[in-house]
Amino acid sequence: MLKKTCRVNEPDQFVKPYDAAFRLILHGNNYPKLFSASLAALAFLSLILIPSAFAQEMRIGFAAPLSGTFAPLGQQLRDGAQVAANTMSVQLTISDDQCSAEGGKTAADNFVRENVQIATGFLCSEALEAALPILNEKNIPVLTSGISDLTLSERRASTHLPVFRLSAGIEKEMRATSSFLASLWRSQPFAIIDDGTIEGRQRASLLLASLREQQLQPVFTDTYRPGLENQNALVARLRRAGATHVYVGGERDDIAAIGASAQTLKYPLVIAGGSVLNAAAGPQALSDGTLMIAPIRPQDLPTARPAADALRQAGMLVEAYSVTGYAMIELAAQATKQAEAEKRSVTGILTSSSFETALGTIKFNELGMRNDNPNRLQRYAGKRFIPADR
Repeated sequence: MLKKTCRVNEPDQFVKPYDAAFRLILHGNNYPKLFSASLAALAFLSLILIPSAFAQEMRIGFAAPLSGTFAPLGQQLRDGAQVAANTMSVQLTISDDQCSAEGGKTAADNFVRENVQIATGFLCSEALEAALPILNEKNIPVLTSGISDLTLSERRASTHLPVFRLSAGIEKEMRATSSFLASLWRSQPFAIIDDGTIEGRQRASLLLASLREQQLQPVFTDTYRPGLENQNALVARLRRAGATHVYVGGERDDIAAIGASAQTLKYPLVIAGGSVLNAAAGPQALSDGTLMIAPIRPQDLPTARPAADALRQAGMLVEAYSVTGYAMIELAAQATKQAEAEKRSVTGILTSSSFETALGTIKFNELGMRNDNPNRLQRYAGKRFIPADR
């Protein structure tokens, strides 16, 4: 049995013990034995000197906007991905997709050239849309961290394209919102309002339809004017309608203004909103008790502690996107390793297996969407949102 102290960069130490045997065979002109012994020695040396020569190197592609408007988010995602790759000895091929179609195509070409086994990242639909045909042609699956909706290519495809999403999407968020609010507000006079944007209207319409299916009808619906310093007129309309609870399909600043106006008019109003409340704080603070239905911040999840420790040790900030980037590479590495062990495609593993990550246990359905619904009811408590059951 070989000792662990042997050095693979000094092969003479393995050859010398067999030197006498080679000479004996050679001097006896026993060429068949020489040939067989040579093959055996070469095989032995190959096992010792290059034990991983036939092991496939794990190569993962990473694309994100590392320049331009969305660079801060892309850089956070990259920081987490790089720390995870270093921890797991993964070869990471990084590309700046610039949040554009041209950048997405360049990233995909780079991944194909570098022979990656899975592509990750892609915060912007434009970049993914351009990259997807190139990656799909080479059977390279995509694990995206920031895109919850199907791309145009996916909608047009006759079969499912290998895209797997860590983001749950607005439909799951509104499904959870309907469940929570139907339970909490069943006996309360509530309103549903939106800011007139496509997303705001979508949130309001999905919630309204779901609550009506549960025999719940709002006392007031409206589209308000966003961006005002105060929403006194809107709150006055809510009071006239008798609404003591309101869901707002709008931005954080508007929800903060509605809360401030309710306090000014001394009208008790319970306000709820969606994941947009995770946006950076504006000039007005949110009212204490404001409800949010959204996933728990990645860095606050119990499962994120090892990732947070690794990020701090590497001198990185523990942010939502850095933890997400870490989890993304965790998942990609597990899928790649399992595919190699089982002699299956990475896409097949992603479709059929579950994965333990910093974001918790992740499993995808046949469309590449998360099986679970990570949205939770949370309550604003001074400076941040906390789970409502605490």
